[in-house]
Amino acid sequence: MITENASGAVVYRLVNQQPQYLLLKSATSDFWGFPKGHVEGQETDIETAVREIREETSLTVTVDPTFHADLDYDMKNGHHKHVVLYTAQVPADVTIDRQVEEISDFAWLDFATAHERLSYPNLQNLLTQANDFLTGERHGE
Repeated sequence: MITENASGAVVYRLVNQQPQYLLLKSATSDFWGFPKGHVEGQETDIETAVREIREETSLTVTVDPTFHADLDYDMKNGHHKHVVLYTAQVPADVTIDRQVEEISDFAWLDFATAHERLSYPNLQNLLTQANDFLTGERHGE
């Protein structure tokens, strides 16, 4: 089985001391998720996350490796996908210039709205983990 490796981050900004999470909508489906993409060559997961976020959103970020979560799932094409996601904070007033070939829309959302909008339960669980890490709150297991 072929394994595809990808990396990205739960990108957030603080507005009134509350995190707002950046979600991206795929240009080829109704999928809402986090900025991420395939590892290229000998890149580290963090290098991939920084590059993919820059390519998809024009944001230059510093990834915080203190939090990371792994997602593993099988895709429709029979490949296995391994994704590593970190967190990355950006200033509240950043401007996004989306990569129109891959991203049809984006949104800054509070935890509850972002959790609801995410397309898959594994992404919802990951957002819960990241939010708990960032806020010190517990939203369940």
